Amino acid sequence: MKKQSAILGLMVLAGCSTVSGVSGDPIEVFPVAADAPETWSAAGVAGELPRADWITQFNDPVMEALVAESLRANPSLRARYFVVQATRAQARSVYGRSLPNVSVGGSAGVTSTYVESADERFTDPTYGLRADASWTADLWGRLRAGIEAAEADLVASQADLAAAQLSLAAQTAIAWTDLNEALAQERVAVQTYEARQRILELTERRVARGLTNALDVRTARSAVATAEAAIAARRLASGNAVRRLEILLGRYPANEIDAPAALPDLEPIEAAGTPVMLLARRPDVAADEARVVAAGLRAEQARLALLPSLSLSGSLTANETDLSDLFDPTRIAANAIASLAQPVFNGGALRADRDAAIANAEIAVANYASTALQAWREVEDALAADTLLAQQVDAQMRALVEAREAEEIATRQYSSGLVTIFNLIDAQTRRLNAESNLIAARSARISNRIAFHLALGGGIPGEPGSDNSDIIVP
Repeated sequence: MKKQSAILGLMVLAGCSTVSGVSGDPIEVFPVAADAPETWSAAGVAGELPRADWITQFNDPVMEALVAESLRANPSLRARYFVVQATRAQARSVYGRSLPNVSVGGSAGVTSTYVESADERFTDPTYGLRADASWTADLWGRLRAGIEAAEADLVASQADLAAAQLSLAAQTAIAWTDLNEALAQERVAVQTYEARQRILELTERRVARGLTNALDVRTARSAVATAEAAIAARRLASGNAVRRLEILLGRYPANEIDAPAALPDLEPIEAAGTPVMLLARRPDVAADEARVVAAGLRAEQARLALLPSLSLSGSLTANETDLSDLFDPTRIAANAIASLAQPVFNGGALRADRDAAIANAEIAVANYASTALQAWREVEDALAADTLLAQQVDAQMRALVEAREAEEIATRQYSSGLVTIFNLIDAQTRRLNAESNLIAARSARISNRIAFHLALGGGIPGEPGSDNSDIIVP
């Protein structure tokens, strides 16, 4: 009993809604926020609700359209929707089993009578009617606890669906970003190949005029072949990226999506709410919260199973040869039984069930706390990463400007015979790396921004005023 009280106390700490207790009185439950920080550790982040239309900040109508398509067509999301339907049906089943059970049956037959004096056999039709009813009274609220636990399961499954929708929207947006990055990297590889092909032609002309030797030609040809291999690798990456996106959209992976190979510039990160607000927004937190409530109710249900139970049963039977007499109340035999049972010995099974339910409730509370901590960490990680990625993008842009200038200088000097081909190839490689690193940094910042809104439990794109409370039906 003492352990059960502890579990109910943990439920009060772990939930964030109002549920009916087993006594019928409402139980107020609040989030685990006693130790929650009041603000994020990142400086300059206001305590306001984050934007629900987070996808519009990328100014990419194609991304928005692809996210909407994935929410309609993704088969995994559709499976998650039917999990909700099954859980809803299970909740109805649990409720229905708490109501009286009534069954009615009828029979019809023939009786045969032989009259010896008349040496004749007579047959008469016979009719029978039977009605049975049984009901288990909810003396201590055990059945009600089971019903409320099933309803909490439904809330958890709905929250899981909302979490799956938000995750799918983020995955689709990131996959689209990855595709554009891959195509941009492919374009850089093609440009590098073209530049090195021009250097090879220049080197061959210089050899023809006796200004250099075969070593430079071999080196230039090697650089061209390396650039050609890089193109193949980049095309492989872009093909994989488009097929990965098509799978999220529920399409056959046919590598048919066109992308502009462009990555948007981002504004500074916006308001992110507070750590306490996060607990009320994230659907995965809401799902774990509902599981805490369900587990606590099942622990209470298992405890109440140790108490006496009252069952009522009754039956009505009638057998007549005249169908009109079958429904005559004076001819109907009635039987009603009430039984009160107290578990005495069952090998400790009921107490073991109680202990297991209590342990499961403790697991649910620990999982809820872990999810909350993970949610806070994900937001802090994204906030910190945005600042550092912005610095990285700025530094890579400066590096690219300098690398391009150095490549132009090296090209002119090589044409004049002032530097070797190794200096030129080194300058080209630095420019290639700087441009590739800039693309990767910009893509990483966009993906991090998407992950930031996923961590915040931001609204599902395309849903007006979305706060994850509405469930999209695939």
